[in-house]
Amino acid sequence: MGIFIASDHAGFKLKEYLKKYFDLSDLGTYDEESCDYPVFAKKLVGQMKEGDKGILICGTGIGMSIVVNRYKNIRAALCFNEEMTVLARQHNNANVLVLGARIISTEIAKTCVEKFLSTDFEGGRHQHRVELIDRTD
Repeated sequence: MGIFIASDHAGFKLKEYLKKYFDLSDLGTYDEESCDYPVFAKKLVGQMKEGDKGILICGTGIGMSIVVNRYKNIRAALCFNEEMTVLARQHNNANVLVLGARIISTEIAKTCVEKFLSTDFEGGRHQHRVELIDRTD
């Protein structure tokens, strides 16, 4: 299982902070020079295979969420606290955690990543709902 991380310029510092604590494959950006978040969101989606997880960071997390949730088999959750993160994994089988660097503290972001990586999907009654996400009928 791979764990990928990417950010735009607004999320760069938080991305670098999180890399100190977790074994993450960094897909950029590599500095704080202004850049376009869709480029990095799409780069992360392009790397993900079944069983992989991703972390995306931009200023609010909204832009990254909009981009990646357009892709089949991607279930991105914009989380602001531990409870949201745990429920996103347990109930929605989220495979991408999205963080807003301007909205969340580094300590809470670190806790969210810990919970994202350590919480399993419950399946059961949630499985059918997750399957409905990618249905086109």
